[in-house]
Formats: sequence, structure tokens, C-alpha cells
Amino acid sequence: MKILVADDDVQILRALRITLSAYGYEVVTAADGAAAVRKAVEEHPELIVLDLGMPRLSGMEVIEAVRGWSRAPILVISGRTDSADKVRALDLGADDYVTKPFATEELMARIRALTRRGPAAPEQSEVVFGGVRVDLAAKAVIRISDGSAIRLTPTEWRLLEALVQYPGRLISQSSLLSAVWGPGTTDTGYLRLYMGQLRRKLEADPAAPVHLITEHGLGCRFVPDSAAG
Repeated sequence: MKILVADDDVQILRALRITLSAYGYEVVTAADGAAAVRKAVEEHPELIVLDLGMPRLSGMEVIEAVRGWSRAPILVISGRTDSADKVRALDLGADDYVTKPFATEELMARIRALTRRGPAAPEQSEVVFGGVRVDLAAKAVIRISDGSAIRLTPTEWRLLEALVQYPGRLISQSSLLSAVWGPGTTDTGYLRLYMGQLRRKLEADPAAPVHLITEHGLGCRFVPDSAAG
């Protein structure tokens, strides 16, 4: 798998190239935003690891440019801790966000999750996790142990569907609100309420969820069985 790493910090760029290569990835690097866009066009990476604070073009501008034609997952790494920056990057099309400094193990886990994600294909329209089977075609949730149906409201289903089709991906609050309740919805209380209801119905321990995760102030994430501990 080919990964494009874009960062204007030479030491971080070198460290990521060495680390990712050691894990068996083919690594392409760029030291500024303009070079990142050019390399994305020329090299067609399957994943992009991107800093926000780069010269020539900012990371935000790179996301906008790449998202115009590529569906490759984008993992933002940045020293910016302001949640507004994280939310904007996610809304522009980034798939996940790691704050510097970060542990190598966390970075690799995020990369593995992103490379597994993607919309469920029609012939693979079922998602299984935590003892339940989600049939996306039939819009049904079945408990595997006894075959019983788990009843979801239409809103609960739309939220679950929006999450499970992108395993490992952090989906911003505004994206989920728009997808489930329609454009212009801004009340994040809806998300808190319905995520809580889904956890009570689908998680083994709703107070300590392992599959339906909320990252406060940012968005929500579906974690499949293979990545849930």
C-alpha cells in the first residue's frame, strides 16, 4: 500500500518514512502543500497523512484540492489542539485526526482502521459486531445469539447506517447531523440522545461502549470487532 506523508518538519517526515516503511508501506513524501497536491496527482496514494501547518498551501487547502477527485482516506496530524481546527478538517473531507505529539502505536492503529474502511459494497451489505448483524439491504438488525430482531426507530437506523458504512472513520458532528436530520441542523443534543439509545440497544455495556464511540466536540466513530480491543 502506498502512503503519501506531507509535513514541513523534516524530522517528522523522516521519522514517519522510516516507521511506515518498517511496517511494509510504500512511502511518498512532500515537504509543503503544493508538493502534496502534486504527489497525490502523480502517485495516486491509497492513504494520505497530512500536517495542517505547511507552506505554499495549508493542509486545509490540500484537503479541499484532493477531495475534489480522490476518495483516498486522509489522516491529519497536527500540533493544533483547537477543536475548531479538527472539526473544519473533518468537514472538508479528512477522515481522522491525530494531535502531535502522538504515539507510534496510535498512529498505526488509526492507519489500519482507515485502510479497512469504505462504503459497504452491495454484495457485502452486512456488518457484524458485538453479537449483532446489521443487514444494510434489509434495514434490519439481528441478534446473532437467538436470531431475534432488534427494533430501531427510523432515526436510530439512519444514524447507525451512517456510522457502520465507514468503519474506523471519525465522522464530524455536522456531517452526521446533516446526513441524519437534514442540512442546517446544528443541535448536537440530537446526537447525544440517539447515540445513547443505540448503545443501550447494541452495546454489551452501554456505559463503556467499544463499538459506537463519541469523541466529544468532534464527532462519532464506529469501531468494528477487529479493532475493538
